[in-house]
Amino acid sequence: MREPRWLPLARWIGLGFLGLFTLIPLYVMVSSSIKPLQDVQNGFSWIPTTISLRPFADIWKTIPLARYFGNSLIVASIASVLSVTVAIFAAYAVSRYRFPGRRVFTVTVLSTQMFPGILFLLPLFMIFVNVGNATGLELYGSRTGLIITYLTFSLPFSIWMLVGYFDSIPKALDEAAKVDGNGPLGALFRVVIPAAIPGIVAVTIYAFMTAWGEVLFASVMTDDSTRTLAVGLRGYATENDVYWNQVMAASLVVSVPVVIGFLLLQRYLVQGLTAGAVK
Repeated sequence: MREPRWLPLARWIGLGFLGLFTLIPLYVMVSSSIKPLQDVQNGFSWIPTTISLRPFADIWKTIPLARYFGNSLIVASIASVLSVTVAIFAAYAVSRYRFPGRRVFTVTVLSTQMFPGILFLLPLFMIFVNVGNATGLELYGSRTGLIITYLTFSLPFSIWMLVGYFDSIPKALDEAAKVDGNGPLGALFRVVIPAAIPGIVAVTIYAFMTAWGEVLFASVMTDDSTRTLAVGLRGYATENDVYWNQVMAASLVVSVPVVIGFLLLQRYLVQGLTAGAVK
């Protein structure tokens, strides 16, 4: 069946509109980041009259951006690695074995995504404070506490995603590995994980990006020494002024790791999301 003649034109118009919807805010961010503060405050102009790269140097002095950058990198990396590591074993067990409570476990894991994050904020805060008072282990205001917090909502989604991906891998591969003398763990590490690399990479990217840009828990569970980028950027707004050019410059800088990682791993991300969604 031939498509109507107007359909390609409509498709290009739709793609053009979506492209403008994406590129215009990016252009505003870039143009504002290379303007002096006075030019930004006087009103927006599409073409900068004065170009200055000073905001990219000042962002490191106005607030301790390097420390916030390091905190975000440490927390997001550890949280994503732990989340994926635990999810691999849990998802493999759910995908390959039938045990009492399997369905209840799966439904419980999926149902955690139904609740808003703010619902867990107060309970986690009280748990961390009580644990600190009882054991002396300071979870509140620490990177460790923030990593545990991020695991509470990234781990269930990671398990659910990997279960769908592992289900798409033929069980005959496990049987062949067992014939060769491998046990369940041998089949997992030597056969299933290599075949599931795209799905694992996709889940890792999701877990990292979730932790990297999270604001709600980071604004409550951190202090000045453990603050992350998503919360630390508000330091450019003072009682007397808002350094909009530095805000835009810092936003560009902190997005670089995520953009580079996505560009390098986008092939695995697309494969993982599409294959994991089809059983």
